[in-house]
Amino acid sequence: MIQIPALRFGKAYTSLDKAQLIHHVTGEPVAEVSQVTGSMIARDLSNMERAHRELAAIPVRDLLAMYKKAADYFLNATLPCGDTELTFDQYTRLLSATTGSALVFCDRNARKVHYVLDNIEEVIGGLTRGLPIDALDKGYTTATGQMQAFYPTTDVFGAVLPSNSPGVHSLWVPTLAFKIPLLLKPGREEPWTPYRVLQAFIKAGVPANVLGFLPTDHAGSADILRLCGRSMAFGDDRSMAPYKNDHRVEIHGTGYSKIIFGEDQADHWAQHTDLMVEAVAGNGGRACVNASAIWTPKNADAIAEGVARKLAGAKARPWDDPACEVSAFAKPEVAEAINNMVEEGLKTPGARDITQELRGSPRLVKEGRCAWLLPTIIRCDTPDHPLANKEFLFPYASVVEYPQYDVLKRIGYTLAATALTDDPAFIAECMACPSIERLNIGPLPTNRLTWDQPHEGNLFTHLYKQRALQHARRPAAV
Repeated sequence: MIQIPALRFGKAYTSLDKAQLIHHVTGEPVAEVSQVTGSMIARDLSNMERAHRELAAIPVRDLLAMYKKAADYFLNATLPCGDTELTFDQYTRLLSATTGSALVFCDRNARKVHYVLDNIEEVIGGLTRGLPIDALDKGYTTATGQMQAFYPTTDVFGAVLPSNSPGVHSLWVPTLAFKIPLLLKPGREEPWTPYRVLQAFIKAGVPANVLGFLPTDHAGSADILRLCGRSMAFGDDRSMAPYKNDHRVEIHGTGYSKIIFGEDQADHWAQHTDLMVEAVAGNGGRACVNASAIWTPKNADAIAEGVARKLAGAKARPWDDPACEVSAFAKPEVAEAINNMVEEGLKTPGARDITQELRGSPRLVKEGRCAWLLPTIIRCDTPDHPLANKEFLFPYASVVEYPQYDVLKRIGYTLAATALTDDPAFIAECMACPSIERLNIGPLPTNRLTWDQPHEGNLFTHLYKQRALQHARRPAAV
């Protein structure tokens, strides 16, 4: 059994209090992860001003070179993991074992982390909207002919992380390039990715005392969000509600992502079937950018049946089967609870589970210690039905028929929207819609992302604020 310590900004710490991780299939212990307390977190954070100064003194070009090395190490090196060492393949197998996410998804999503590490200059160029790299060293630039000056909002960035897809770790990876120390609280079942990224950074030359890996409980997580000047957190609407109006916390919550047909494309829905299937079920259907609703001004019945027919053949497969289409739940009771919520919603008239009608078998599949939820397409008669605007941790989408002229007023918050239309007027309305964060115009699925654009907030503007700057002694340069 692997022993994974906390990393307290340069010091490995093994505690008496440990969280045990088990294999979701066999139930056998896989690892023990040392836990830290809120008082330890507070003590470590009291030293962050010095760590920030040390990181700020490293030229940004040197940091970017370290990222390139870290990318190679993350993917190709055998890296420390507590009291053992792991190859990339061993890491992804352990990740799959403790989270239940299919091995093929773990491998694919971990490579997204590698992509961001390897393309960090492009990523931060997008987040800073093309600021010269040396502006991060000087704190200002006049490259555009105008003064732009920035200052850091915090000495440390805290991230309270989930246990689902390793792809989410791409969001905090650029932090060090912005010269801000990093504190990571891993998800309970997913310490593997953040620990491996930090070990790749250390091997690449990043000072260990600017990196924290602090597994803790719910109270400790709250301490991180309270004590860090800037942070990000992942969770559902209920768990994120206390931080909704806290500008220090960047929330990554329920996505409610959608596909929206324009009048001009609704009759051509069949040519978009594969796109809709990808948006709903791609990568196991658990991401906030997976579509959880399809809105169309007509042909809703045909669309629901067409997408459901494509998804009805999905089967529950072993975690290491390369043909996996859905992931198992490491905690079967979670799958049962989600299934019960869907069944309860179906008791309200005006909704049909089209996939179950075509499949002829239940969506909940149980075998041994494992449980799966098979893809589900619900045809809702109105947008007011309880299942019309829901998101779950499996491939799920409602299909709603609603007129184009009013649809953007009714969709509600939408993290990622695909607008299937060539109508310039409707495109302009979508562009102006304040409910949509990420907008794909045309046949691009909702889960098609570019990492050089903001996602539920911009990390650079979260970590830095713009200031006015005048320098009397250096008028030519400033």
